[in-house]
Amino acid sequence: MTIPKPLCQCEICTEAREKGVPYARSGPAIFIHDIQLLIDTPAEISIQLNRENIQKLDYVMFTHMDPDHVEGIRALEQIALDFRTWRAYPEKKTTLIVPVSLLFELTKLQTVYGNIIDYYIAQGFIHLVDFVSQINIKGFTISALQINRQHEVSYIYVFESEDKKIVYAPCDVKPFPEENEAVHNADLLIIQPGIIEHGLKHDYVYPQNHISRKTLYTFDETLSLGKRIKADQILFTHLEEYWNRSHDDYLRLSKIIPDIAFAWDGMHVSV
Repeated sequence: MTIPKPLCQCEICTEAREKGVPYARSGPAIFIHDIQLLIDTPAEISIQLNRENIQKLDYVMFTHMDPDHVEGIRALEQIALDFRTWRAYPEKKTTLIVPVSLLFELTKLQTVYGNIIDYYIAQGFIHLVDFVSQINIKGFTISALQINRQHEVSYIYVFESEDKKIVYAPCDVKPFPEENEAVHNADLLIIQPGIIEHGLKHDYVYPQNHISRKTLYTFDETLSLGKRIKADQILFTHLEEYWNRSHDDYLRLSKIIPDIAFAWDGMHVSV
């Protein structure tokens, strides 16, 4: 959910509406400048790319098919389309990199012209590269680790270059594959903080059988997970409006707990 939530007049949304970024938050995405690679296309991705003055986009990946991660896929059309011919400028084609099992899920995204992937390939908007578990891009080794959960295909990505490692796990990462050595000893773990159980809007309390507990850890469980896999630093992303926390609240929390931080729109991170 974006912050401010449309029409909402709570304190968190009102503050975000008045102050803007970093109190305001749009959808979940990350851009890796070294290889011009974008992961996920939330509905606001065109605005995000322009706001951060991104001038080159070579590759796109997706973690899973939840709407807040794929709604903005039409940006790939907007980047490439020559409206005079209704085809693409050849030099503006984006390479879509997809684990094989996620490709089938992507083809479920439909337009009036059929599934969006086939249509974008035919129009020259994208070039498709699929892979099974690992791919190399411009000196980066990218490993795709599938979450073992029934009825949903979701991925964690591990990026390695020289002696650096980043684990990207932004959403719905339970059960996390912590038995896999690939996620251990990361310089940076980027992960959803999990359910924040206290101080929620309207004094809401998550029941033990709440559906979100099937895909999310609690915040304390996520902290423990980070320690078990020996991540040097943890950056929390995908921060939800209903957790009832301001940007200032997250800053205070990051000063209390060592080696963590909370992401905001436009945040730049170097590893």
